[in-house]
Amino acid sequence: MTEQNSQEISEQARGDWVRSQLQHASKHLAENGVVVNSVDHGKSRYLMPYFAIWHVKSLENKAYWALSGDLPADFIAGDNANTAQDALRHFALSWQIKAENIERSNVADETQLKFAGILRNRAEKMHDFAEHDKLWQAS
Repeated sequence: MTEQNSQEISEQARGDWVRSQLQHASKHLAENGVVVNSVDHGKSRYLMPYFAIWHVKSLENKAYWALSGDLPADFIAGDNANTAQDALRHFALSWQIKAENIERSNVADETQLKFAGILRNRAEKMHDFAEHDKLWQAS
């Protein structure tokens, strides 16, 4: 296999991953009553294979930030963040609070406690990514 073929495969894999993450985010939004009409690719960002943050508009012309990747899918209203970096910070803080609320509720359900652990772990990683300004600079 030549180096060029290797790069083409990488670009193909990257494109496939990006498409699948957009589909995953769109499905999550639809399951929550938000039908995606358009995606602002200029504001959207992704770091394969960790996360993708999509800036989308609904059929009702409302903006949202949607999160997908190696973490639970989620979304927030578009006016909660100005940039994808700010949106990632928002998700990280929100997930830390959700995890703490689950843990403090004295839930005995092992599934809920495991979910709280996942939220906390991913929130810490998202926070770390959000604080690396070099990741967010336009190339």
